Amino acid sequence: MSLASWFAVRRELSPNKRKLLGIGSFLLPLMVWCAVSYVPFIWHPMVLISNPGAVDYFQADMLVDKVVFKDELVNMQAANKTVPQGVPANPIYLPAPDAVAKALYTGFTHAPEQRDGMWLHESLWHSIQIIFWGFLISSLIGVPLGILCGTYTAISRLFEPFIEFFRYLPAPAFGALAVAILGIYDGPKIAIIVIGTLFQQILIIANTTRKLDYSLLEAALTLGTSKFKLLIHVIIPGILPELYRDQRILLGWAWTYLIVAELIGTSSGITWFITQQARYQHFDNVYAAIIIIGIIGLGGDLLLAALSKTLFPWDRSANKE
Repeated sequence: MSLASWFAVRRELSPNKRKLLGIGSFLLPLMVWCAVSYVPFIWHPMVLISNPGAVDYFQADMLVDKVVFKDELVNMQAANKTVPQGVPANPIYLPAPDAVAKALYTGFTHAPEQRDGMWLHESLWHSIQIIFWGFLISSLIGVPLGILCGTYTAISRLFEPFIEFFRYLPAPAFGALAVAILGIYDGPKIAIIVIGTLFQQILIIANTTRKLDYSLLEAALTLGTSKFKLLIHVIIPGILPELYRDQRILLGWAWTYLIVAELIGTSSGITWFITQQARYQHFDNVYAAIIIIGIIGLGGDLLLAALSKTLFPWDRSANKE
Protein backbone atom coordinates (compact mmCIF):
# COMPACT_ATOMS: atom_id res chain seq x y z
CA MET A 1 0.00 0.00 0.00
CA SER A 2 1.70 3.19 -1.20
CA LEU A 3 1.82 6.37 0.85
CA ALA A 4 0.50 8.33 -2.11
CA SER A 5 -2.80 6.43 -2.00
CA TRP A 6 -3.47 7.85 1.46
CA PHE A 7 -2.99 11.44 0.26
CA ALA A 8 -4.84 11.32 -3.04
CA VAL A 9 -6.43 14.69 -3.74
CA ARG A 10 -10.23 14.58 -3.55
CA ARG A 11 -10.50 10.87 -4.13
CA GLU A 12 -12.74 8.51 -2.26
CA LEU A 13 -10.98 6.34 0.31
CA SER A 14 -11.75 2.66 0.60
CA PRO A 15 -14.14 1.65 3.42
CA ASN A 16 -11.25 0.06 5.37
CA LYS A 17 -9.14 3.23 5.13
CA ARG A 18 -12.05 5.37 6.24
CA LYS A 19 -12.67 3.17 9.27
CA LEU A 20 -8.99 3.11 10.15
CA LEU A 21 -8.67 6.90 9.93
CA GLY A 22 -11.90 7.35 11.89
CA ILE A 23 -10.55 5.19 14.71
CA GLY A 24 -7.23 7.00 14.53
CA SER A 25 -8.92 10.39 14.98
CA PHE A 26 -9.96 9.26 18.47
CA LEU A 27 -6.84 7.26 19.29
CA LEU A 28 -4.43 10.13 18.62
CA PRO A 29 -5.77 12.52 21.31
CA LEU A 30 -6.23 9.57 23.67
CA MET A 31 -2.58 8.59 23.19
CA VAL A 32 -1.49 12.17 23.90
CA TRP A 33 -3.65 12.22 27.02
CA CYS A 34 -2.17 8.90 28.19
CA ALA A 35 1.37 10.08 27.52
CA VAL A 36 0.84 13.29 29.48
CA SER A 37 -0.80 11.36 32.33
CA TYR A 38 1.40 8.29 32.65
CA VAL A 39 4.89 9.16 31.35
CA PRO A 40 6.67 11.10 34.13
CA PHE A 41 9.23 12.95 32.03
CA ILE A 42 6.74 14.42 29.53
CA TRP A 43 4.71 16.81 31.70
CA HIS A 44 4.28 16.29 35.42
CA PRO A 45 4.65 19.68 37.14
CA MET A 46 3.31 18.40 40.46
CA VAL A 47 4.33 15.79 43.03
CA LEU A 48 1.83 13.50 44.74
CA ILE A 49 3.01 13.11 48.33
CA SER A 50 3.23 9.50 49.49
CA ASN A 51 5.15 10.21 52.71
CA PRO A 52 5.30 13.78 54.10
CA GLY A 53 8.45 13.07 56.13
CA ALA A 54 9.31 15.88 58.52
CA VAL A 55 7.58 18.61 56.49
CA ASP A 56 4.76 19.73 58.78
CA TYR A 57 2.40 21.05 56.12
CA PHE A 58 2.74 18.08 53.73
CA GLN A 59 0.08 15.38 53.88
CA ALA A 60 -0.29 12.01 52.20
CA ASP A 61 -2.04 12.20 48.80
CA MET A 62 -1.42 15.94 48.69
CA LEU A 63 -0.40 17.58 45.40
CA VAL A 64 2.41 20.12 45.63
CA ASP A 65 4.37 22.00 43.03
CA LYS A 66 7.55 20.21 41.96
CA VAL A 67 9.70 23.24 42.80
CA VAL A 68 8.25 23.41 46.33
CA PHE A 69 8.84 19.69 46.81
CA LYS A 70 12.48 19.99 45.73
CA ASP A 71 13.03 22.95 48.09
CA GLU A 72 11.59 21.06 51.06
CA LEU A 73 13.59 17.97 50.10
CA VAL A 74 16.80 20.02 50.21
CA ASN A 75 15.77 21.66 53.49
CA MET A 76 15.07 18.32 55.19
CA GLN A 77 18.36 16.86 53.94
CA ALA A 78 20.26 19.88 55.24
CA ALA A 79 18.53 19.61 58.63
CA ASN A 80 19.18 15.84 58.72
CA LYS A 81 15.47 15.13 59.08
CA THR A 82 13.16 12.63 57.39
CA VAL A 83 12.81 13.64 53.78
CA PRO A 84 9.42 13.69 52.04
CA GLN A 85 8.60 11.16 49.34
CA GLY A 86 6.33 11.45 46.34
CA VAL A 87 5.77 10.57 42.70
CA PRO A 88 5.48 12.90 39.69
CA ALA A 89 1.90 13.87 38.95
CA ASN A 90 -0.21 16.19 36.85
CA PRO A 91 -2.37 18.99 38.30
CA ILE A 92 -5.70 18.08 39.81
CA TYR A 93 -7.54 19.57 36.83
CA LEU A 94 -6.07 16.92 34.49
CA PRO A 95 -7.04 13.47 35.78
CA ALA A 96 -5.72 10.36 34.07
CA PRO A 97 -7.90 8.47 31.55
CA ASP A 98 -8.47 5.55 33.94
CA ALA A 99 -9.77 7.96 36.63
CA VAL A 100 -12.19 9.50 34.15
CA ALA A 101 -13.32 6.06 32.94
CA LYS A 102 -13.97 5.05 36.56
CA ALA A 103 -15.88 8.28 37.18
CA LEU A 104 -17.97 7.66 34.07
CA TYR A 105 -18.92 4.24 35.38
CA THR A 106 -19.59 5.30 38.96
CA GLY A 107 -21.62 8.30 37.77
CA PHE A 108 -24.30 5.89 36.54
CA THR A 109 -23.98 3.29 39.30
CA HIS A 110 -23.40 5.27 42.53
CA ALA A 111 -25.52 7.93 44.16
CA PRO A 112 -24.01 11.47 44.22
CA GLU A 113 -21.94 12.34 47.29
CA GLN A 114 -23.66 15.70 47.81
CA ARG A 115 -27.09 15.71 49.45
CA ASP A 116 -28.49 18.07 46.81
CA GLY A 117 -26.75 16.25 43.97
CA MET A 118 -28.41 14.56 41.02
CA TRP A 119 -27.46 11.32 39.32
CA LEU A 120 -25.53 11.75 36.10
CA HIS A 121 -28.28 10.12 34.05
CA GLU A 122 -30.91 12.40 35.64
CA SER A 123 -28.90 15.48 34.69
CA LEU A 124 -28.39 14.17 31.16
CA TRP A 125 -32.06 13.34 30.66
CA HIS A 126 -33.09 16.82 31.78
CA SER A 127 -30.64 18.42 29.33
CA ILE A 128 -31.82 16.19 26.48
CA GLN A 129 -35.39 17.37 27.09
CA ILE A 130 -34.25 21.01 26.95
CA ILE A 131 -32.46 20.33 23.65
CA PHE A 132 -35.47 18.49 22.21
CA TRP A 133 -38.04 21.17 22.92
CA GLY A 134 -35.76 24.06 22.00
CA PHE A 135 -34.77 22.55 18.66
CA LEU A 136 -38.32 21.39 17.90
CA ILE A 137 -39.73 24.90 18.37
CA SER A 138 -36.86 26.36 16.34
CA SER A 139 -37.48 23.89 13.49
CA LEU A 140 -41.24 24.39 13.44
CA ILE A 141 -40.63 28.07 12.73
CA GLY A 142 -37.31 28.01 10.92
CA VAL A 143 -37.85 25.24 8.36
CA PRO A 144 -41.05 26.62 6.74
CA LEU A 145 -39.80 30.21 6.84
CA GLY A 146 -36.42 29.21 5.43
CA ILE A 147 -38.05 27.36 2.53
CA LEU A 148 -40.34 30.33 1.80
CA CYS A 149 -37.40 32.76 1.89
CA GLY A 150 -35.44 30.54 -0.49
CA THR A 151 -38.39 30.24 -2.87
CA TYR A 152 -39.94 33.71 -3.00
CA THR A 153 -37.74 36.76 -3.41
CA ALA A 154 -40.32 39.10 -1.85
CA ILE A 155 -40.48 37.04 1.37
CA SER A 156 -36.69 36.87 1.41
CA ARG A 157 -36.34 40.64 1.18
CA LEU A 158 -39.00 41.11 3.85
CA PHE A 159 -37.48 38.81 6.48
CA GLU A 160 -33.79 38.17 5.78
CA PRO A 161 -32.36 41.68 6.41
CA PHE A 162 -33.72 41.65 9.98
CA ILE A 163 -32.69 38.00 10.45
CA GLU A 164 -29.16 38.85 9.28
CA PHE A 165 -29.09 41.60 11.91
CA PHE A 166 -30.56 39.47 14.68
CA ARG A 167 -28.26 36.49 14.18
CA TYR A 168 -25.28 38.59 15.28
CA LEU A 169 -26.90 39.28 18.65
CA PRO A 170 -25.55 36.82 21.25
CA ALA A 171 -28.30 34.55 22.54
CA PRO A 172 -27.04 34.68 26.18
CA ALA A 173 -27.67 38.44 26.19
CA PHE A 174 -31.38 37.65 26.26
CA GLY A 175 -31.04 35.52 29.41
CA ALA A 176 -32.29 38.12 31.89
CA LEU A 177 -35.17 39.06 29.61
CA ALA A 178 -36.12 35.41 29.13
CA VAL A 179 -36.18 34.86 32.90
CA ALA A 180 -38.33 37.96 33.41
CA ILE A 181 -40.86 36.77 30.83
CA LEU A 182 -40.78 32.97 31.20
CA GLY A 183 -39.80 32.46 34.84
CA ILE A 184 -36.81 30.72 36.37
CA TYR A 185 -37.36 27.13 35.30
CA ASP A 186 -36.98 25.49 31.88
CA GLY A 187 -38.75 28.15 29.81
CA PRO A 188 -35.81 30.58 29.49
CA LYS A 189 -33.38 27.72 28.79
CA ILE A 190 -35.51 26.54 25.88
CA ALA A 191 -35.85 30.13 24.68
CA ILE A 192 -32.06 30.61 24.56
CA ILE A 193 -31.67 27.50 22.39
CA VAL A 194 -34.46 28.74 20.11
CA ILE A 195 -32.83 32.18 19.78
CA GLY A 196 -29.42 30.63 19.21
CA THR A 197 -30.53 28.30 16.39
CA LEU A 198 -33.64 29.80 14.77
CA PHE A 199 -32.12 32.66 12.81
CA GLN A 200 -29.14 30.62 11.63
CA GLN A 201 -31.59 27.89 10.64
CA ILE A 202 -33.69 30.20 8.48
CA LEU A 203 -30.68 31.52 6.57
CA ILE A 204 -29.10 28.11 6.04
CA ILE A 205 -32.33 26.50 4.83
CA ALA A 206 -33.08 29.47 2.58
CA ASN A 207 -29.63 29.07 1.00
CA THR A 208 -30.19 25.31 0.58
CA THR A 209 -33.54 25.99 -1.11
CA ARG A 210 -31.91 28.41 -3.56
CA LYS A 211 -29.46 25.71 -4.64
CA LEU A 212 -32.28 23.60 -6.11
CA ASP A 213 -31.96 23.38 -9.89
CA TYR A 214 -34.14 26.16 -11.29
CA SER A 215 -34.92 24.15 -14.41
CA LEU A 216 -37.04 21.86 -12.23
CA LEU A 217 -39.13 24.81 -11.13
CA GLU A 218 -39.45 26.09 -14.69
CA ALA A 219 -40.58 22.70 -15.93
CA ALA A 220 -43.22 22.40 -13.18
CA LEU A 221 -44.53 25.92 -13.80
CA THR A 222 -44.65 25.30 -17.56
CA LEU A 223 -46.82 22.25 -16.93
CA GLY A 224 -49.27 24.41 -15.00
CA THR A 225 -48.35 23.51 -11.41
CA SER A 226 -49.84 25.81 -8.80
CA LYS A 227 -47.61 27.67 -6.35
CA PHE A 228 -48.75 25.44 -3.49
CA LYS A 229 -48.11 22.20 -5.41
CA LEU A 230 -44.74 23.59 -6.50
CA LEU A 231 -43.73 23.80 -2.85
CA ILE A 232 -45.17 20.43 -1.83
CA HIS A 233 -44.29 18.29 -4.84
CA VAL A 234 -41.13 19.89 -6.27
CA ILE A 235 -39.22 22.13 -3.87
CA ILE A 236 -39.55 20.21 -0.59
CA PRO A 237 -38.80 16.76 -2.12
CA GLY A 238 -35.93 18.30 -4.08
CA ILE A 239 -34.18 19.77 -1.04
CA LEU A 240 -35.13 17.10 1.50
CA PRO A 241 -31.72 15.30 1.67
CA GLU A 242 -29.84 18.60 2.02
CA LEU A 243 -32.42 19.88 4.48
CA TYR A 244 -31.91 16.76 6.57
CA ARG A 245 -28.14 17.36 6.63
CA ASP A 246 -28.67 20.99 7.58
CA GLN A 247 -30.76 19.91 10.55
CA ARG A 248 -28.08 17.49 11.70
CA ILE A 249 -25.54 20.33 11.74
CA LEU A 250 -27.91 22.73 13.44
CA LEU A 251 -28.71 20.16 16.13
CA GLY A 252 -25.01 20.26 17.03
CA TRP A 253 -25.30 24.03 17.45
CA ALA A 254 -28.21 23.50 19.83
CA TRP A 255 -25.91 21.40 22.04
CA THR A 256 -23.35 24.22 22.12
CA TYR A 257 -25.99 26.63 23.43
CA LEU A 258 -27.11 24.16 26.08
CA ILE A 259 -24.33 24.99 28.56
CA VAL A 260 -25.08 28.70 28.40
CA ALA A 261 -28.85 28.11 28.52
CA GLU A 262 -28.65 25.98 31.66
CA LEU A 263 -26.80 28.70 33.56
CA ILE A 264 -29.97 30.79 33.37
CA GLY A 265 -32.64 30.55 36.06
CA THR A 266 -32.58 27.52 38.34
CA SER A 267 -29.58 25.22 38.29
CA SER A 268 -30.36 22.01 36.45
CA GLY A 269 -29.17 19.56 33.85
CA ILE A 270 -25.69 18.48 32.90
CA THR A 271 -24.32 22.03 33.32
CA TRP A 272 -25.35 22.05 36.97
CA PHE A 273 -23.73 18.63 37.42
CA ILE A 274 -20.46 19.89 35.89
CA THR A 275 -20.53 23.07 37.97
CA GLN A 276 -21.14 21.18 41.20
CA GLN A 277 -18.36 18.67 40.53
CA ALA A 278 -15.90 21.44 39.63
CA ARG A 279 -16.78 23.26 42.85
CA TYR A 280 -15.67 20.24 44.89
CA GLN A 281 -12.66 19.71 42.56
CA HIS A 282 -13.97 16.36 41.30
CA PHE A 283 -12.49 16.97 37.89
CA ASP A 284 -12.69 13.32 36.93
CA ASN A 285 -16.49 13.70 37.09
CA VAL A 286 -16.27 16.93 35.10
CA TYR A 287 -14.38 15.20 32.29
CA ALA A 288 -16.76 12.24 32.44
CA ALA A 289 -19.78 14.53 32.01
CA ILE A 290 -18.15 16.40 29.13
CA ILE A 291 -17.23 13.14 27.41
CA ILE A 292 -20.74 11.72 27.77
CA ILE A 293 -22.12 14.85 26.08
CA GLY A 294 -19.79 14.18 23.16
CA ILE A 295 -20.76 10.51 23.06
CA ILE A 296 -24.47 11.32 22.99
CA GLY A 297 -24.01 14.02 20.36
CA LEU A 298 -21.80 11.91 18.09
CA GLY A 299 -23.93 8.80 18.61
CA GLY A 300 -27.07 10.71 17.72
CA ASP A 301 -25.45 12.16 14.61
CA LEU A 302 -24.21 8.73 13.46
CA LEU A 303 -27.71 7.34 14.00
CA LEU A 304 -29.22 10.15 11.93
CA ALA A 305 -26.58 9.61 9.23
CA ALA A 306 -27.41 5.90 9.07
CA LEU A 307 -31.12 6.72 8.95
CA SER A 308 -30.58 9.08 6.02
CA LYS A 309 -29.41 6.15 3.88
CA THR A 310 -32.81 4.54 4.42
CA LEU A 311 -34.80 7.74 3.98
CA PHE A 312 -32.91 8.97 0.91
CA PRO A 313 -31.49 5.95 -0.96
CA TRP A 314 -31.11 8.03 -4.12
CA ASP A 315 -28.87 10.60 -2.43
CA ARG A 316 -25.21 9.87 -3.12
CA SER A 317 -23.90 12.17 -0.37
CA ALA A 318 -25.91 10.31 2.27
CA ASN A 319 -24.60 6.95 1.14
CA LYS A 320 -20.98 8.13 1.32
CA GLU A 321 -21.15 8.98 5.02
